[in-house]
Amino acid sequence: MTQIKRLIHTNKLVIGILAHVDAGKTTLAESILYLRGEIRKPGRVDHGNAFLDTYELERSRGITIFSKQAEAVLGEKSVTLLDTPGHVDFSAEMERTLQVLDYAVLVISGADGVQGHVETLWRLLRRYSIPVFLFINKMDQPGCVREKLLDELKVRLDERCVEFGADDSDEGFMENLAMCDEKALEAYLEKGSISREETVELIRARKVFPCYFGSALKVEGVEEFLQGLDKYTGSSVYPEEFGAKIYKISRDAQGNRLTHMKITGGALKVKMQLSGSREEKADQIRIYSGASFRSVKEAPAGTICAVTGLDSTFSGEGIGIEEASELPVLEPVLTYQIQLPEDCDVHGMFLKLCQLEEEEPQLHIVWNEQLQEIHAQVMGEVQIEILKSMIQERFGVKVEFGSGSIVYKETILEPVEGVGHFEPLRHYAEVHLLLEPLEAGSGLQFATACSEDILDGNWQRLVLTHLEEKRHPGVLTGAEITDMRITLLTGRSHLKHTEGGDFRQATYRAVRQGLKMGKCILLEPVYEFRLEVPSDKMGRAISDIQKMYGSFKDPQIDGEMTVITGRAPAERMQGYQREVTAYTSGRGRLSCSLAGYEPCHNAEEVIEAAGYDSEKDLENPTGSVFCAHGAGFVISWDKVRDYMHLESVLKNDIMRQREEEVQQIRERRDTENQDRWADPKELEEIFERTYGPVKRERNRFNRGGTAGRRAAENIQSSAVHRPKTRERSEEYLLVDGYNIIFAWEDLRELAEVNIEGARNKLMDVLCNYQGFKKMTLILVFDAYKVPGNKGDVQKYHNIFVVYTKEAETADQYIEKAVHEIGRKHHVTVATSDALEQVIILGQGADRMSAQGLKDEVELVRKEIRSEYLEKQKSSKNYLFENLPEDMARHMEDVRLGYTDFDKE
Repeated sequence: MTQIKRLIHTNKLVIGILAHVDAGKTTLAESILYLRGEIRKPGRVDHGNAFLDTYELERSRGITIFSKQAEAVLGEKSVTLLDTPGHVDFSAEMERTLQVLDYAVLVISGADGVQGHVETLWRLLRRYSIPVFLFINKMDQPGCVREKLLDELKVRLDERCVEFGADDSDEGFMENLAMCDEKALEAYLEKGSISREETVELIRARKVFPCYFGSALKVEGVEEFLQGLDKYTGSSVYPEEFGAKIYKISRDAQGNRLTHMKITGGALKVKMQLSGSREEKADQIRIYSGASFRSVKEAPAGTICAVTGLDSTFSGEGIGIEEASELPVLEPVLTYQIQLPEDCDVHGMFLKLCQLEEEEPQLHIVWNEQLQEIHAQVMGEVQIEILKSMIQERFGVKVEFGSGSIVYKETILEPVEGVGHFEPLRHYAEVHLLLEPLEAGSGLQFATACSEDILDGNWQRLVLTHLEEKRHPGVLTGAEITDMRITLLTGRSHLKHTEGGDFRQATYRAVRQGLKMGKCILLEPVYEFRLEVPSDKMGRAISDIQKMYGSFKDPQIDGEMTVITGRAPAERMQGYQREVTAYTSGRGRLSCSLAGYEPCHNAEEVIEAAGYDSEKDLENPTGSVFCAHGAGFVISWDKVRDYMHLESVLKNDIMRQREEEVQQIRERRDTENQDRWADPKELEEIFERTYGPVKRERNRFNRGGTAGRRAAENIQSSAVHRPKTRERSEEYLLVDGYNIIFAWEDLRELAEVNIEGARNKLMDVLCNYQGFKKMTLILVFDAYKVPGNKGDVQKYHNIFVVYTKEAETADQYIEKAVHEIGRKHHVTVATSDALEQVIILGQGADRMSAQGLKDEVELVRKEIRSEYLEKQKSSKNYLFENLPEDMARHMEDVRLGYTDFDKE
């Protein structure tokens, strides 16, 4: 029997207020709160006393930077107002609030009409299917004509924009409303009117967009707008099962991390466990209104609240029955180097800036390993000024931003199969990926077409996880790749030697190898622009657009002004607003919005200027690691196919096509009564089109074969770089502590309950191991995230325990230690980090996996026990053991109660 889901009806509404910058959005919010008795006096942005501008920088600059919330009562409805930023540089802050809205209020300046960013907002509202009310503000200013503005709304936004007001029951209004929908028209023709309930449903279904006119500053038309908002909004329905959508991360004045969410099902209670397996609990539930908040014990469905106690949540995450949000449309197109003071710790500062990244969705903090620099991807110059102030205020560091450059991306033109193989000693993984181009704006999509009979489902899911967990760089400039579908075709693991890190390496290398094999192109961001200039300046504007490699539609004459719309590279459009202002004497207007990415107009120039060499990018290798005769060797990307263990899936498809060609030749010649096979030369040509030139010796392990010679040469060349055999005065074992803890099942289970207990247990186990092996054992734990930590070395019984300093990982410490100790002593490193193992091998040390160490420890434990029992056995002195043999037998008979008669 199908279980019926129970639903909760609530009068709670979440209404967002959106607008182009300076349209009067915050002023409207102040007027609403004033008319509903939430504040005594409406504040003003220009006076710096707006109730919802709680951040000092917002008050000083007169703009909204972060979304704010306020509580208000609208008739019988409890409304949460979300005031969002209007400036395009902070549009991601606005976009993430769209995920939790029931309705949106789009504020438009009557003096400016529909500006460029308004059209961007309209597209986003359509994408998220949010019902919209429009408030045309500043109608008190000269030149604001209601009819003209309404016509512009119908042309620029949607023809179903209908003026609502006090006379929303007369015949003219009903006719306009009925023309928006066929069912509404039928109802109107049948009954002569459209009911309030029907109007509510039309608005909810985005078939009608109510428009109100007024002046928020003078509180004119606002009350009428609120009455309409109350009358034409419906109640919300939520499931009884718990769910929540996270839309924002912030920190309060005391530095507490706040997770802002909307409850989309059931109810959230204090100390309720959230975030799945992370076992995080809601310590406190806050309902904010402006800068103040009240704490509640329970938040029912429809509530917007901020929760403390959650450290691993992220914007867009779904909790409970709620699914995660789609990736945001708006993204940064400029990248800048963050210039730090000379005495500033670069790595420590990078970790701090990552805090801002989770609070600012449009801020992408990137560590450039090659240049040892921090780069920030941002939307524009206004955001840079805000970031500088935030960094100064929160971290006490004055930073500067270098000259900006465009954020480029890369993609491929045709399908290609990428192969990644990772097989250093005692490790094994091979991955084949199909890289296919997608339409512009599709982003990256991941899938699998591999049978679980070939590769176990757990390994397949791990491959997909590794594909999604990072931004994969391209091979032209190192820019992020996009607009591709990456499909797992096939793969192979080893029953004994394969570990999770092996598939990470194989997956990364397969992506890079595929990019090197395929035809890649460079993409650049493109702006969609709307340029208004006096008609006598139209020639200059068109000439500029052509010089910027832009395209445009036929210019539209609007009185004395000409409107030109089109697309142009973002790199060429930078700073053009200043030029427009100059040559039009302030009369011209330019509005831009990101239209997506297109092939770069000057790709060769950009690639040359970037100077990126994919072969020297050690963090993102293009080749693969193979193993022969007990030693690993690296094969370059262009030779990987000669050594791979699995056959090419794409080649199999092509081969089937070629076989069909051969069969067609045979059938055709059979019909011609030619009793012979196809010409060997013709078959060889088909084979070469499939596999390339014919190789007479295909056994890669045969010393006489080409591939075999390559393998031998690689092994020999790699041996040249290994340290020469020398006297080893002492044995050292370096152990990556947390890597071992989370690799050993018993320690991992203990760590989930008590990480300190897991550390102590590992230390005790290694003490026993060291006592038997008699080497110098150094156990290293990461402590790089602990602020101000200077590092520590402790002696624990017979082993050394190292806690790394701030901004230093265990990997870095171990690499440095191997470099120093390995010159004179024999060093072994225990870790299952595959990349670290390769680096350690290059330093001349031996490697041991986490499983290998566990096997060693278990073997030592058994040997210790065996020796102990043997010692105990030999140390005991029993009476019978020292008697003569015949006397011992007689005494045993007596003990068992036997007599001579019994024996007979």
